[in-house]
Amino acid sequence: MDFAPDARTEELRERLLAFMAGHVYPAEPVAAAQVAGQDDPWAHPPVVHELRAEARRQGLWNLFLPDDTYGAGLTNLQYAPLAEITGRSPHLAPLALNCSAPDTGNMELLAQFGSAEQRRRWLEPLLDGGIRSAFAMTEPGVASSDATNVETRIERDGDSYVVNGRKWYISGAMNPDCAVFIVMGKTDPHGADVRRQQSMVLVPRDTPGLTVRRAMQVYGFEDRLHGGHAEIVLDDVRVPAAHLIGEEGGGFAIAQARLGPGRIHHCMRLIGMAERAIELMCRRAVDRSAFGKELARQGVVQTWIADARVSVEQLRLLVLKTAWLMDTVGNRGAHTEIQAIKIAVPREVVGILDRAVQLHGAAGVSQDTPLAELWAGARTLRLADGPDEVHQRSLALRELRKYAA
Repeated sequence: MDFAPDARTEELRERLLAFMAGHVYPAEPVAAAQVAGQDDPWAHPPVVHELRAEARRQGLWNLFLPDDTYGAGLTNLQYAPLAEITGRSPHLAPLALNCSAPDTGNMELLAQFGSAEQRRRWLEPLLDGGIRSAFAMTEPGVASSDATNVETRIERDGDSYVVNGRKWYISGAMNPDCAVFIVMGKTDPHGADVRRQQSMVLVPRDTPGLTVRRAMQVYGFEDRLHGGHAEIVLDDVRVPAAHLIGEEGGGFAIAQARLGPGRIHHCMRLIGMAERAIELMCRRAVDRSAFGKELARQGVVQTWIADARVSVEQLRLLVLKTAWLMDTVGNRGAHTEIQAIKIAVPREVVGILDRAVQLHGAAGVSQDTPLAELWAGARTLRLADGPDEVHQRSLALRELRKYAA
């Protein structure tokens, strides 16, 4: 395993670091002010459109997609250090590069499973940045950690499918540019194989019967730059049968294929979040004094910073190994490592951010540093794409099988 960045990655990395310093970091306070002052708080503020135009001009666009037919053609190992850099400003940088969830996962899904017409109508505008999208799987009425529990019904009626159900925490759905929902529901609720009961359909936002009911908060944050997280209701929503993705009964397998890359992308960006937290901790430590000496000379602060550095180096290596395996043996071959990073990275980064907040005192929980929002985002990722306990259960069972009689 050789994790040294190749020439192309290093060249993109240098350009991306310059883009972050010259455009993204200065835009953070501008974006916050513009969102607060515009008529539609869920629309992208002008500075986001400016960043996206500049990113395209610099060739920093769609870096996430390994398929060079649609994206930059980077491997997971090449993309990892770039995604880490964007994680230093997770609410703005991925969006600027058209590398933000849930659009990334939806584009990968359409590229892999979509029909030619579905790719033309939805994938191409997403790649171009002309529209946004949402992925509707989680439901409030069931334990959605087990995707076989979904209760939304997708019933065939002639040349159409009729969809009924309720979803929530549907990321990006509040943004007015969110033009299409990928909805997972049951086409065969009584099928013998519980993993063949589900299917996915594309539901345009303006379809009668689809209602975006309310915005859901995450620890009090609304995540307006990314389009929020919505509760939606589907009441006799009728779409053409051609809007089925793949085949009936293929929804569970498609969801698993979509979530693997999404999980590692989250972990890549979390490393960047942790790096920014360490930087803020060090700057604070050398800038403030308490009880007669700099915080940097306090033993507990030194321990926090040292432990954070050790954790980040360990986590980065595990993420890079996972990326390398995904490139060399495929997502199935990297299943154990994907679950391992999904367990370890959010948990450890939450701890680093928590200590960074503690070091900043009242400023750490205020809007004057990014730490509180970074903490909320990292803590949420212990639930998103499967909670810790689901991955721990699956990983433990895989280990135990080695020792079964």
